[in-house]
Amino acid sequence: MNRPSSSIVGTPMDRVDGLAKVTGQACYAADYRGDRGAAEGYIVEAPAAPGRIVRLDVEAAEQAEGVIAVITHRNAPRQRPHGMPEDAGRFTQSHALLERDRVRYFGEPIALVVAETLEQARHAAKLVEVEIDCGEGTFNPFENAASAVKPDSLDGADQVDTDKGDFDTEYAGSDHRVDADYHTSAQHAAAMEPHTTVAEWDGDDLTVHMAIQIVSSAVEAFSNTLGIDKERIRIVSPFTGGGFGSKLGIHNEAVLAALAAKAVDRPVRVVQTRRNLFSNAPHRSRHRQKLQLGADKKGRLKAIRHASLAAMARDYPFAEAPASPTRASYAVPALRTTHRVVKADIPKVDSMRAPGEAIGTLTFETAIDELAEACGIDPVEFRLRNEPDADPQTGKPFADRRLAECLRQGAADFGWQGRQAPGSRRQGRKLLGCGMATAIRPNQLNPAEAEAHLTPDGRLRVRLDMTDIGTGSYTILTQIAADALSIAPDRVTVELGDSEFPETAGSGGSFGAASSGSAVYEACREMVEQLLSRLNEQGHTVNSVSIDGDRVMTGEASVPLATLIDAGGLTVTGEIDPDNYDSGEKNYSYGAQFAEVEVDADTGEIRLRRLLGVFDAGRILNQKTARSQLMGGMIFGIGGALLEQSLMDDRYGSFMNRDFAEYHIAVNRDVPDLQVRMLAGYSEKSNPLGSKGLGELGICGAGPAIANAVYEATGIRVRKFPIHMEDLLPSLPRS
Repeated sequence: MNRPSSSIVGTPMDRVDGLAKVTGQACYAADYRGDRGAAEGYIVEAPAAPGRIVRLDVEAAEQAEGVIAVITHRNAPRQRPHGMPEDAGRFTQSHALLERDRVRYFGEPIALVVAETLEQARHAAKLVEVEIDCGEGTFNPFENAASAVKPDSLDGADQVDTDKGDFDTEYAGSDHRVDADYHTSAQHAAAMEPHTTVAEWDGDDLTVHMAIQIVSSAVEAFSNTLGIDKERIRIVSPFTGGGFGSKLGIHNEAVLAALAAKAVDRPVRVVQTRRNLFSNAPHRSRHRQKLQLGADKKGRLKAIRHASLAAMARDYPFAEAPASPTRASYAVPALRTTHRVVKADIPKVDSMRAPGEAIGTLTFETAIDELAEACGIDPVEFRLRNEPDADPQTGKPFADRRLAECLRQGAADFGWQGRQAPGSRRQGRKLLGCGMATAIRPNQLNPAEAEAHLTPDGRLRVRLDMTDIGTGSYTILTQIAADALSIAPDRVTVELGDSEFPETAGSGGSFGAASSGSAVYEACREMVEQLLSRLNEQGHTVNSVSIDGDRVMTGEASVPLATLIDAGGLTVTGEIDPDNYDSGEKNYSYGAQFAEVEVDADTGEIRLRRLLGVFDAGRILNQKTARSQLMGGMIFGIGGALLEQSLMDDRYGSFMNRDFAEYHIAVNRDVPDLQVRMLAGYSEKSNPLGSKGLGELGICGAGPAIANAVYEATGIRVRKFPIHMEDLLPSLPRS
């Protein structure tokens, strides 16, 4: 493979969209106004479920000042039934709402009030009266474990269940064993920008300005929901203010805005409130994970069993894969993993950042720490001792694997001194402890296309429907194009987030940069080939070019671009086909994280003192944005270990802590000095850029490193997350 040059790619270039964002010029979905001015929609949520609406009185709301219409199941435009067609998949199936008098879950929209102003719509929404005849609902998966079923598929995993070797025999013959249940809480993505849509119709054509991560599937979802041709739908999403998986697909505000705009014949904007998001946007289900691990006297793993139980939202086919990292982490002769779900009458369950790996490493790497202690072996040494030569589950070779290097460098940089006696280190009232864990995520490459257009005056425009959700897509794609074409970055303009542009897989799964970036690279490489061909036709014998202003520099001459391309410019397309990079080997990104905590011996308050992560993500496309992504992931890990927890009232299926006052995320006081190290590298078998996904890698390992540090500080193993002071208080060591 010919490696692309690296004079621009990899450098810590500032965000090219930064100025637009800090000056308010970046147009997010809620900023769009259009020519006709959008009416405002406000969601009326069901106060109980599941059940049937027996009375719905909207007369007072309809008569309220400024109200244009109240959309309910009685007057909503026609839609295809929810979930159709059956083989469409969760992102592209019909997301129909207000289609009948049935309520599936607490908080499901039962009406949308459309008014001239948001204040008028919100006031009128409070005037809507509803009575629901409720039946028995299923809300808690653990209380309904007897009804658990095997899901048809898992997000991000090839198989639902796996079974290698003879687990029962190997486990029974182990000298050291761990057998425990671990619980992780429900979580909500809590992106800075709430889910927002502005929909407008022009006859039978629909244009949607929205916050979305994957544009192409949104087009299909609207098509399947509304029963219109995809060619009549345009999605526009140049900027999205965070997603973390919650904006991979369309959600309730998007469908409601499209229905309302059709009904009132004018653009309608629906911006979910923060409270809306806890029922009208997706969440990560709570999980119970049973882990059984066995090792011999020398600390060699003999058996691993990882069994997951969670809730699946009824009529929405998504199940998370917590055992995914377990299958790829350590050498073991017997490995059994299973996933089961309970179909529940709850809001949509869907991907949340690092789905599977975030909560899978949280529990599994905690159990590994327990087993290392049972064996009397340092946690770092235990992991190194069980490093696999090939993929533990499939036996396939690794494309590359630098986890051991991450472990060794991390231990050196952190000053790791091995496991200390739990509760032995103190500073006054503070109990001190250190912990560590590994991180692993599958590296993906998805199909993508890109268009590059070069003008005679030497300006390059790149277009693709890829989205920038705050991760730096505009910047790294600018760098890739500039590097591939040897053109100054300030001569490159990247346009994103429009369904009229070439199709990509969008932002998600840490595959966005590699997939879209590879398409941009291929488009620019094709442009170089065409320029070389035209130069050679003119008698120049060259094999490389660079562009300086409106001229092509060949090394031997300076040629005006206008003599090579016509007045309209040169347009080429490029695409990436993952099959061309399928070597049959297993491809992962890796990391190791080390944490130090202090625990107040009197109150049980936990404070993170420091957190260090060392990561292998192949070639780093931008040192600054990559560090930001990894750091953000580590902060996510802090939240999962110590703070984030969506609490459901299991009598009614309603989330109780529906705001940032009670849904706690990590803030400045919770985050110490984070240290991020990235190994220099180039992953030959990942993609033409040599990069690997890192957006979600930083989450993996952070949480269990903190949990293991809490154990060393206190001697208390907490097997539920997040860890709270009340989990420690009854058993804290006293001075």
